[in-house]
This record gives sequence, C-alpha cells and structure tokens, in this order.
Amino acid sequence: MEFGDAMEAGWDDEESAAVLRTVGRIIKKFRERAGLTQAELGAAIGYSEEQVSSVERGRRAPKGQFLLDADRVLDAGGVIAELKKDVEEARYPKKVRDLRKLEGEAVEICAYDNSVINGLLQTEAYLRAVFASRRPAFSEEEMERLVAARLARQSVLNSTHGLPAFSFILDEAVLRRCVGGKMVLRRQLERMLDVGQMRNVEVQVLPLDQEDNAGLGGPFHLLRLKEGTTVVYNEVQRLSRLISEPKEVQLLELRYGIIRAQALPPRKSLALIKKVLGET
Repeated sequence: MEFGDAMEAGWDDEESAAVLRTVGRIIKKFRERAGLTQAELGAAIGYSEEQVSSVERGRRAPKGQFLLDADRVLDAGGVIAELKKDVEEARYPKKVRDLRKLEGEAVEICAYDNSVINGLLQTEAYLRAVFASRRPAFSEEEMERLVAARLARQSVLNSTHGLPAFSFILDEAVLRRCVGGKMVLRRQLERMLDVGQMRNVEVQVLPLDQEDNAGLGGPFHLLRLKEGTTVVYNEVQRLSRLISEPKEVQLLELRYGIIRAQALPPRKSLALIKKVLGET
C-alpha cells in the first residue's frame, strides 16, 4: 500500500486547481497594482512572460522562490510569500492529501506491511528508491511531488497537537528486501531502530519462520479517529479504497489483532531488526 500512494500526479482535482487559480489571481492583482506587465515581472524574477501568464491563469504551480521573489518585487508585504504553504500542499495528489488529513485526525494508527517499509517510516533515500522502481516510471516532476507529499505525511509522527499511538507490524521479508541497495537499506533499518524507541510507537516484526500468517492477504492501515470511529485504508497496485462499513472494519480489526499476536513483541522485534542490520 505504500508503493505510490495510489495516484497519478496530475492537476486533475478541483481542490488543487482552485488553490492555483486563487494564487494566480492574487499575483495578478499585485502585479497590476505595481503597474508591471507579465513580461516585466518575469524579467524581474527570472521567469518568462509565458511562465508568469501560466501561473496567473492557474495552469502552473509556482515554485517557492517564484513566490518569494514576486512578493519582494511587487512589494506585497508577505501576502504572496505566505501562499507558499498552500501551493506546496496543492502539489500533493488528492488521495495523499486525504490520507494525510485522516492521519492528522487519528488517535491511533495501526499498519501492517509485507512489501516495503511503511511510508510513515521511510527515509528519503528509501522512499525515492521505492518510487523509482515503479513501472511505467514517474516523470521527474511526479517523483518530486510524491516525495514531498510522503515526507510531509511523516510529520504526524511528531505531531504538536497530541501524539497519536502507532503500531507498525512488518513482515521480516520487508527488512531483508534490498530496496535501493545495501547502504540505503542500512540507513532505513537504523531509522527503524530509532523510531522503535519513541514512547508512542510500537514496531513489531512477523518472522519468516512463523508458520501462521494472517497477513498474507496484503497490507492495510487502521485509523482510529478522535470521534471514536475506525476506518481502514487499503491500497494495492494503482487502486486504493477507504473502508468505513462497520462489518468490514470489524473484520480487519480482528485480522490486525491476530497478526499482532503472531508477530514478535516490540523488544524482540527491535533485536531482530538489529540482527538484520548486522547482516546487511
């Protein structure tokens, strides 16, 4: 479920498009107030007239430096510069934004993975290797958007609005799959050991020699939300779905509990991760 966050990286959702149109209108308003043409603004900040026009029409997402320079040249008093965060979030594919919102509202996040390390735990080098293995390949622009989106999601691990509880269960095969090469994997395993020491995080490993494995059906997330409901996020290949139907959620909660019981306890799991690190 952590391969590609189930998305193509186009500007095809109305929410993102609306943000970009609003940003474009604000820039245009300040440009006209300053008495500059699109060509003059472009020359002042190092962009072509066509690029400025595309931004103002909401057809191109301006980079952070574009916004900072435009704010300075147009004497916008920080109004344009403050749009940087909105534009950055609009760059993320819609399904990533929706998942990030759910994770931000969760009091507990439980995840089982048997293909790659969970996205919330991935180092940048590891996640880049995961995205790079996708076929057909992502474009450079798509790759950068997906990398930025996944790194932004990881902020939930250090939330300033109350720490949610995390339970990560990984099949041992995930720890041994040499994604990105040995050095990338070593750094990833070291991160796993660090995260496993966090007081709100439990990391467990389902060993390869465990005869019973209730997780053969594939990875999934359980998100227990503040209002008391639980939803399941499930992703496979290019398809993803959010499950909220009580009977299906109950079944997957039961399955997660069984997988958790089959896995090694946290202390022994960290010892196994350290052992695999030593062998890598």
